[in-house]
This record gives sequence, structure tokens and C-alpha cells, in this order.
Amino acid sequence: MLKKPVWMIGLLVACLVCPVAQAQTFDFASVKEKITSFELDNGLRVIVMEDHSAPVVTCVTLADVGAADDPKGATGLAHVFEHMAFKGTTEVGTNDAEAERVALNEVDDAYYAWRAEVLKAHLADSALLQEYWDQFKAAEEAADQYVVTNEFGKIVETNGGVGLNAGTASDFTIYFFSLPSNRVELWFALESGRFYDPVIREFYKEIDVVKEERRMRIESNPFGRLFEEFLGVAFEAHPYGISGIGHMSDLTMITRDEAERFFDKYYVPSNLVVAVVGDVKAKDVKKLAKTYFGRLPASPKPERIGTVEPPQLGERRVTIPDAAQPILIMGYHRPAETHADNPALNALADYLGQGRTSLLYEKLVKQEKMAVQVGAFPSFPGSKYPHLFAVYAVPSQDVTAADCEAEILSEIERLKEEPIPAEEVEFIKARAKADLINELSSRQGMAIQLAAYETAYNDWERLFTELDAINAVTAEDILRVANEYLTDKNRTVGSIVTVDES
Repeated sequence: MLKKPVWMIGLLVACLVCPVAQAQTFDFASVKEKITSFELDNGLRVIVMEDHSAPVVTCVTLADVGAADDPKGATGLAHVFEHMAFKGTTEVGTNDAEAERVALNEVDDAYYAWRAEVLKAHLADSALLQEYWDQFKAAEEAADQYVVTNEFGKIVETNGGVGLNAGTASDFTIYFFSLPSNRVELWFALESGRFYDPVIREFYKEIDVVKEERRMRIESNPFGRLFEEFLGVAFEAHPYGISGIGHMSDLTMITRDEAERFFDKYYVPSNLVVAVVGDVKAKDVKKLAKTYFGRLPASPKPERIGTVEPPQLGERRVTIPDAAQPILIMGYHRPAETHADNPALNALADYLGQGRTSLLYEKLVKQEKMAVQVGAFPSFPGSKYPHLFAVYAVPSQDVTAADCEAEILSEIERLKEEPIPAEEVEFIKARAKADLINELSSRQGMAIQLAAYETAYNDWERLFTELDAINAVTAEDILRVANEYLTDKNRTVGSIVTVDES
């Protein structure tokens, strides 16, 4: 599974080489001609791109469910289920499916008894708690004898598969790996199997793994603690305000039954998009998809989240005193990625704080030497729903987060006074084109982007008109969105203030 925290993704800004040359040589029309798509009777959508340059195929499954969809009281469940999808089925991962089923029910019974006693709070019987816990651990040990550890991964590896991985973001969960094209039917069998016939085995052990991730990423990480607090302050209503890894108390209380209900609701064909890119023929993929994914029962697509974050009425702040290095993050509420202002906001983030030639890097890092790192990213922590335009800085030695904040706000106000130069707009467009092309330059990147556009817009072909939106952005558009969204009352500020350890 992917180990990067979701909030770190926005901080990793790639530096592209020769963007203008890349944009001029990439032939979007010829690439698009190689792509076909179809929908199965059960609602599952499949996109195929034929690329016969090497006998390899990359396969991606994107589920339109992420951390924002976690049920109340079960935060972190989307991430936990991502782990569960590697545990196998009644045929993969067990040496005796029927005996294991009985053993897993006994694990659940013991856990539910312990959980019910815990929820009595101050009225709980400590002796009973220990008794139930001992029964639970004994039941887990008994169930372990039926587990064939990591059989799913071993099958993939034995057949030449590489890059087996998955990731959970705020808006989606993605599964992918590559394998020789003569093994593509194996992918269809394995991938459809884990959504047709999953067994949620070793569930509570995997919960312990996720809890350890939380300790490492957030509870033992000052930056992680800040980002969690920052999101909780920035979002009062929408679930974007809850860390994707979940609350520790929720993780402790989540049950296997809740995980199964979560699967039944969100892992349905109408909520999945499959993208296959590589040395395959579309007609063969269609046949395999019908054979394997066609057996998944149809079910309505889950509803989107109805909660709308209310307009912010004034600046919000969270300050954490810590012995750690100071850090600053500022977020401004903005619309979802499907809004017409999205291209201009992306351009604004590029000009303001992406790369070593950006406005803030030039000023704070190169000239003033106030920060060792500074940047801006247009979408945080997700993008499916209204979210944040964010700016961050890591101050230099003897410089505070407040110092960096003052300088950044000063630069933002100057940026809002007049349009940026025309040549800068052209550089922004060139970098945006190169960034898009860079994403499409590998089979995996292409498959992920096709699945993502189909999920977000219900139209993978929009990926190939993205350049039109980029080219349409003007300096006046960038000026307008800066003045509309980067306002004082729309801002949330989070910072670490360094204090003496003693």
C-alpha cells in the first residue's frame, strides 16, 4: 500500500525539464485514437488504450470512494478497506475457506463482547474486559491457522507482475499493477475476485497496522499534528476536516461488520472505473471484462456527500507550540475542481509557489533567505468538493512562521493589484501542458488519468481537451480569482511556534 500521507502529496512539486519542447512533440490526437471505452450491463466502466510498443500492460481500478466518505464513528475506514483488498478471497489467501469462515465469526463474537463492555465507559467491568480480550486474542490465533499470508501478492509476483500498490485519498481509492500482456487474464481474474468475493480476514490485525501509521504520521510527527488541527479548523461541516487516517478512538472501535457494509455500499460496479493500458486488443479486453467483472451484481451508485461547507465569516487560526521546527500553512476556500475557475486557480498556484522560479520561492528562499521551502498548491486535501487553495512555508533558522506569513501576505496583496506579465502567463501554460504530458508519458500515468477523468467528469475524453482550458486562461482571469478567493476572511492559518523543550 502507498505509505505517503495524503496531505504530503500536495507538497511534492515536480520540476519538469524542457516543458515547451515536450508540449510541442506530444501528439494528443494520435494518442486519443488508440483509446476506446465501454460500459458493462452492471454499470462498470472500462477504458482501454492499445500500446503495442512493449509486451506489458498496466491495469488500474479506481473506486469513487475516499476518506471523505468514511461513516461517522468509523473514520479511517476507507483507508482500512484499501488494506483489506489485498487479503484475498475464499479461493486466495486461505487453506480452508469454510473453517476460516467459522473461525472469523468467533473472532467477531469475542471482539463485539469486548467492545460492548468498553462502551459502558466508567461502568465497564475491568475483569470482564480482560476476559473478553483474552478470548478475542485466542480466537484470532485460532483463525490465523487458515491464512495463507500475502498469497495475492505472491501470485502477482510469480507471474511477472510489478508495482502492486494502492492508495486512499480524500476522494477516491485506487488499485494498480503491471504485468506481462500474456497474463492480462490473470489480472481480470484476481482484480474482479477481490471485489466479487472478498474475505475480510486479519481485520483487527490490520487495524493495528493503521493505528501504528497514525502514531507515526500524526501523533509522533509535529507537521502531521499541525495539518490535522489545521483541517479541523478550516472545515466546520464538511468531512474534509477529518484526517483521512481516522481518529484513534474510531479505529479502536471499528468492526469487521462495518467494513463489510462499507464494501457493499461503495465497491459496486457503478462506482468503479477500470483502465487498461498496454499491449492488448480492445475486443479481447471487452470479452474478459464481461467474463470476470460482469459477474459483479449491479447496484445503484452511492450518493455524493450532501454536506456543504458554509461560507467562512472571518479568518481562523490554529497555533501549536512545539519543540519542532516552525512551519506555516495557509488555506483559502475555493470551489470544486469541476468549477470554471479551476484552470485559473491552477495557474495562480503555479505562478505563486510551484517550482524554483515561482514568486514566493524567488522572494522568500532566494532573496530574503527567510524560508528553506515554500510552495502553493491549488487543491487540498481533496478536489471533488469545495476545498482549499493552500500555501506553505518552512522557515529558515531564527525565522518564525509569523515572519514568513507576513511576507507571503504582502506578496499576495501585490499580486492582486495588477495582472501578471503576459510572458509569465505563457510560461505557466507551457508548464501546465508539460505537467499534463508528463502524467501521460507512462502506461501507469495514462491509466490513472483516464480513470480519474472518467470518475470526476463521467468523460475520459475531457483529458484531451484539458489543453483548451489551459490555453484559455488569461492574466485577467488569474487576477480575478486571486482577488475573489485569497481574502482575509476566507483564510485559515496554521503554524508551529517553536518552544524550548524544557
